[in-house]
Amino acid sequence: PNFIRAEDKATKAIQKHSMEIGNEERNPQTDEAFLLLGKARYFDQRYVPAIEAFNYILQKYSESDKLNEATIWREKTNIRLENEELALKNLRRLLKYENLKDQEYADARAMMAQAYINLKAPDTAIQQLKIASVYTKKNSEKGRYYFIIGQLYNQLGFKDSANLAFDKIIDLQRSTPRVYWVNAHLQKIQNIEITDKNKEELLEYLTWLEINRENRPFLDKIFRQIAVYHNTLEQDSLSLAYYNRSLRAANQSPQLFALNYEDLAEHYFDDNVYKTAGAYYDSVLPNLPENTKKYRTIKKKLDNLEDVITYESTVQYADSVITVYKMPMEGRKVYFQAYIDQLKAKADELAAEEESRLNAGFAVFGESKGGKENKGKFYFYNITSLGYGKSDFKNKWGNRILEDNWRWSTKNTSQGLDVTAIGTDAQNDDQAEIPEDLKYSLDYYLDKVPTDVAIIDSLDRERNFANYQLGLIYKEKFKENMLATAKLERVLESSPEERLVLPSKYNLFKIYEEEGSPLAMDMKENIIRNHPSSRYAEILLNPQAVLEASEDSPEARYARLYQLFEAQEFLRVITGSEESINMFPGDPVVPKFEMLKATAIGRLQGYKEFKEALNYVALNYPNQPEGKKAQQMVAEQLPKLEPNSFTSENDKASGGNWKVVFPFKRSNDAAAMRLQKRLEASIKDLNYSNKISKDIYNLEDEFVVVHGFKTKDFALGYVELLKNNKDYRIANENFVILSINYKTIQIHKNIKDYRQQNLTPKP
Repeated sequence: PNFIRAEDKATKAIQKHSMEIGNEERNPQTDEAFLLLGKARYFDQRYVPAIEAFNYILQKYSESDKLNEATIWREKTNIRLENEELALKNLRRLLKYENLKDQEYADARAMMAQAYINLKAPDTAIQQLKIASVYTKKNSEKGRYYFIIGQLYNQLGFKDSANLAFDKIIDLQRSTPRVYWVNAHLQKIQNIEITDKNKEELLEYLTWLEINRENRPFLDKIFRQIAVYHNTLEQDSLSLAYYNRSLRAANQSPQLFALNYEDLAEHYFDDNVYKTAGAYYDSVLPNLPENTKKYRTIKKKLDNLEDVITYESTVQYADSVITVYKMPMEGRKVYFQAYIDQLKAKADELAAEEESRLNAGFAVFGESKGGKENKGKFYFYNITSLGYGKSDFKNKWGNRILEDNWRWSTKNTSQGLDVTAIGTDAQNDDQAEIPEDLKYSLDYYLDKVPTDVAIIDSLDRERNFANYQLGLIYKEKFKENMLATAKLERVLESSPEERLVLPSKYNLFKIYEEEGSPLAMDMKENIIRNHPSSRYAEILLNPQAVLEASEDSPEARYARLYQLFEAQEFLRVITGSEESINMFPGDPVVPKFEMLKATAIGRLQGYKEFKEALNYVALNYPNQPEGKKAQQMVAEQLPKLEPNSFTSENDKASGGNWKVVFPFKRSNDAAAMRLQKRLEASIKDLNYSNKISKDIYNLEDEFVVVHGFKTKDFALGYVELLKNNKDYRIANENFVILSINYKTIQIHKNIKDYRQQNLTPKP
């Protein structure tokens, strides 16, 4: 609809025919133009100008027959502006004092219902809609009102009442729009619980809707409902087939795409096919409005699923390798030979299919004139036409992938995805490329099996850690206690590292306790008996005491260590972090301690040690926020910090910012503190804007630094003033340095190189 054009037409009519005399409109016919103007603005979502147009009718046309309609449209606009209380007040006054036609009465009641829906009063809205459905003369509106009534009853949990409303729509037959009729059937089916007694009847009902020719525009919704039906009965293959048909039949409905993709994602997640589930969750997001709760929920699931995919892949790979490693040589040969035979059979099958496809239908064509001219190669006319066709297509369209909607310039629109295709792609991604000449070689596969026990031990540790992380993810993020239990129990059965034993037991205890399992008491006794001095045992024995001593919790310890970090107590931060890591093995806060420790190491020991510590965090916690941040820093920030050369004092790119540095031994910290106070007093006396700081350099040295000199001469002049002025007499050892070079010596701890290069007198 072209609302701008409608507004222009109404405006021209008003400009040409409107006659306002004595604050009253004298041309009674222009009220329709103002009504059209208001409606055009309303549908163009310019609500305040729309209200102005409706108010003009109410104020200037005292005898108009459009006053009631204008009032209803004005309140409709007020509801859009979230002025529901005002709209209800004006509509009540309209119903009380004005003589309304039946249709106007129905419209007013419908608008009141919308206001009550917005005010979260569905029961009152239902009553208003029932009145509106009685008075309206339009069957299309009757169907719409009944459908909303049914939805509201569903929202309130009254499914029988909802089905009565949907039955009224069905009884209207073709006198109401087909979209309401079809959706009424589908909503009614959704409200019926599937049992052994009615499942055949429901399937016949759905099949009848599917084969009805008049329902073809709505097959996407019908197919989805059939898919849900089969999914409820755990008929997975039929369910997937109908979800796929729904996606292919969808009429560019983002909401339907999102629902189908989400159901498919949940199905594959429950089947532990995580890559496919992730692909479908990824397809849900473009079909949801951003900045909505649903979008954020799906996005969070997708992010969590990426961690699941990574850890499950680790477990699967480690399981496969360890299983084959434990086989005797004869067992390995049998195992790999069976795999090779499977590959050969599949290759033979594909070759036979290809040969059959090529031969079918071409024998007759090969005897024709065109076939002989092309030497058995098929094309519509001949080889010349083939070359021209290829060239013309490439010039016009460029290089295009053979796929649906290949002509589209972008692929941003919602599209149906083939369920089978995604599953196949996910499986193919797991298979490494094998050279063609080695694909059927038994020795090739046997040589791939590791023989070093250290490699197997490493894989075993990786598998245990991955299973532990999966247990936590399933428990905390997906609330899948059964999956979490299986993973954590497997950790304990696999002779894990000591750091994983206690956290696994405690998390299992919490799951057993939540599920009301008698195993909870056994696990509690196990922890108390075998780990009596642990924090977990203390929690189980006396939870209240632990709560009262919350200052010793991991979070409280981290907060205290972070305060020490800000105070440049880097050695205490490193030792405290190490102590906390050992005290709370497996706790979610451990990666935070590791990252804080790495940062403190960098500040105290320099670039090389910082790089090593960051890599440790990145490798050991790859799917934790701290691990991901460490990976990002290694990739992006460390290369920028790596250069350790010094900038020339004459380099214009240096920025011209200078510092005065007074070096001290950390054992002489009291003298450094006294100097800092004297320098702060001098800056205040001289009315300078420079800043003073005390910076740790390494375990033995620290600096008192005066920042913010624009030139070297200015910095040297300040040093000279401190030395000669009788109020200060500060003659401590010092040197002047460019800010960029000061940053370099702090990062790389190479002050000796700087002194040798810049401060040593030249002969």
